[in-house]
Amino acid sequence: MDRGGGGEALPGPILQSILPLLNIYYLERIEETALKKGLSTQAIWRRLWDELMKTRPSSLESVTCWRAKFMEAFFSHVLRGTIDVSSDKRLCDQRFSPLLHSSRHVRQLTICNMLQGATELVAEPNRRVLETLASSLHTLKFRHLLFSDVAAQQSLRQLLHQLIHHGAVSQVSLYSWPVPESALFILILTMSAGFWQPGPGSLPCRLCGEASRGRAPSRDEGSLLLGSRRPRRDAAERCAAALMATRRKSEVKQMPRAVPPTRVTRRSTQESLAIGGTDSKLYLPATSYEASGTKQPSAPAAASASSSTSSKRAPASSASQPKPLKRFKRAAGKKGPRTRQGSGAESEDLYDFVFIVAGEKEDGEEMEIGEVACGALDGSDPSCLGLPALEASQRFRSISTLELFTVPLSTEAALTLCHLLSSWVSLESLTLSYNGLGSNIFRLLDSLRALSGQAGCRLRALHLSDLFSPLPILELTRAIVRALPLLRVLSIRVDHPSQRDNPAVPENAGPPGHIVGDEEIPENCLEQLEMGFPRGAQPAPLLCSVLKASGSLQQLSLDSATFASPQDFGLVLQTLKEHNLSLKRLSFHDMNLADCQSEVLFLLKNLTLQEITFSFCRLFEKRPVQFLPEMVAAMKGNSTLKGLRLPGNRLGNAGLLALADVFSEDSSSSLCQLDISSNCIKPDGLLEFAKRLERWGRGAFGHLRLFQNWLDQDAVTAREAIRRLRATCHVVSDSWDSTQAFADYVSTM
Repeated sequence: MDRGGGGEALPGPILQSILPLLNIYYLERIEETALKKGLSTQAIWRRLWDELMKTRPSSLESVTCWRAKFMEAFFSHVLRGTIDVSSDKRLCDQRFSPLLHSSRHVRQLTICNMLQGATELVAEPNRRVLETLASSLHTLKFRHLLFSDVAAQQSLRQLLHQLIHHGAVSQVSLYSWPVPESALFILILTMSAGFWQPGPGSLPCRLCGEASRGRAPSRDEGSLLLGSRRPRRDAAERCAAALMATRRKSEVKQMPRAVPPTRVTRRSTQESLAIGGTDSKLYLPATSYEASGTKQPSAPAAASASSSTSSKRAPASSASQPKPLKRFKRAAGKKGPRTRQGSGAESEDLYDFVFIVAGEKEDGEEMEIGEVACGALDGSDPSCLGLPALEASQRFRSISTLELFTVPLSTEAALTLCHLLSSWVSLESLTLSYNGLGSNIFRLLDSLRALSGQAGCRLRALHLSDLFSPLPILELTRAIVRALPLLRVLSIRVDHPSQRDNPAVPENAGPPGHIVGDEEIPENCLEQLEMGFPRGAQPAPLLCSVLKASGSLQQLSLDSATFASPQDFGLVLQTLKEHNLSLKRLSFHDMNLADCQSEVLFLLKNLTLQEITFSFCRLFEKRPVQFLPEMVAAMKGNSTLKGLRLPGNRLGNAGLLALADVFSEDSSSSLCQLDISSNCIKPDGLLEFAKRLERWGRGAFGHLRLFQNWLDQDAVTAREAIRRLRATCHVVSDSWDSTQAFADYVSTM
């Protein structure tokens, strides 16, 4: 069947005769000619998919172009080495490069495990492949990452630089990373945020050279993260400095103590930062030599090279320029190269690169490393740690969508993320799903508040879900709405109740009143609000305060919400009626509304709602004989309601037949979408429902969803019912085994 691509599908006999003769390279070449002739090759590509990929696309996936889908999957398989192109003559042709030939079709690329494929893509023979990917690729995904070596991370650094900074990638997603490697995680974050730090021993970027040719390096290229003014020393910076100080102290303790601790002068550090800010290249830390596997030059040679470089850069009058910034040397028993593991060096380099604040110039002040750590802990400037300046780095384009799914964030990783978020103005959508934020949620709120204050902030969608939260979900929602008044979409879910009696607010992360205030929420721009509640009754006034401030709300979804009484639920509905006049879609899932039948009728009479969902809400558990006619009468008088979804409410045959009256001749209802999945409906009841629709002569009313009903009890009757229904509406059903499902349910009791 033709699934896109335009034109008439090739006849079956012709397809069978030419398919064994064509390889994918020639098939690509005739694609344009076939379209001009009005022929579609989609059937050929679908056949190739079935025979070579041997996987069936998800039923939820709508494939619009089998050619693009095949070539994208083919590229990934060749890159990972999971397909042998020599095994099938349709894939093998020495005159074509499989990667180059299929790269222009790749819109989404997934990197898995130990970064397989990254090294191959940045290799010189595949330069044209990478250039093509830079223009075609939009989404980059990482799944099930494992620990990787320094060489793989260096390849990934170059790959991200080309695809994000010089390419078109706009979305980065990370999935299922149970034990994130700090160096790799921070590398992905910083590169996604647009910051570029050349790796140890890496060659100069050809594209960077072309971009900067003919213009003087600007010190302000990297200062966007810091803003126009010197930022305040917030909790993230202090904690970052403390972490670095603790790490250095622990490393010093493990080293011989023959030489006293190295002393660092803040003045010399700042002078070095100033020099670094005038050059477009970022000075590499001393660990670059060890990480790249090359021998570190001797001290005199390094000094000579440094002075010669400075003399080329500076006027002749300033002969005594300080050396470029280098990292602290550890206290060691002898001079020479420091012995450190590659991954640790990468982690510290990247970590230092993120947390950078320009310090005040104070002449003649010297501090030992231990004193630096104490100063960082008590709130002094973290720049005294000698971290390289962001002003000296280069900043490029950054992504607009960041998604982290099931990636536990350590304190170090959370601080990195928060620090980057505070100025990530290009970010439009942020998803943090089950990251174990804990008390770091307060730092996240601080960074989002800082981001909202940045000129040009584009963040409009935030999706946040976690097992626990130190704040109750409604207070967390209020805090987010206050921090991001321009947010359009907010989805928030907390699975388990919080320990509200003693919230773990980290020190210096803002006073509790600063985050959880009792003042009214200012008017916001929310259009879509989705909330998933933990168990326990929720305070209706807090939810109402959010709804009152969201006058532009068009879609509201409440999942597992529990209120102390039906009156509280009624208060929420009354607030919606009075303050949310633009509301079009309303959804309730897994809520016990058996005692809220009057409130349900109130909703069904609302003439502004276009779609209502009551999913597994136990609607007909009490008084079904009296409630069903009242519900049908309310729906018959509602001419604005277009969709009604009632899955999982035990409607049964009797309820379905009562619902059929909504489509009678005396009804003014304009309902065109009905979902009655998981409602214990049997084939005979469905057949009678179809006959009533035929009797009333109702025209096609749209979609009818019948998933997971008891239609397998009489397959013949069920098929007859569906045949009749398809003359009236589009029916979506499945072959569900109700007997096996019941057995599974009993086995879990």
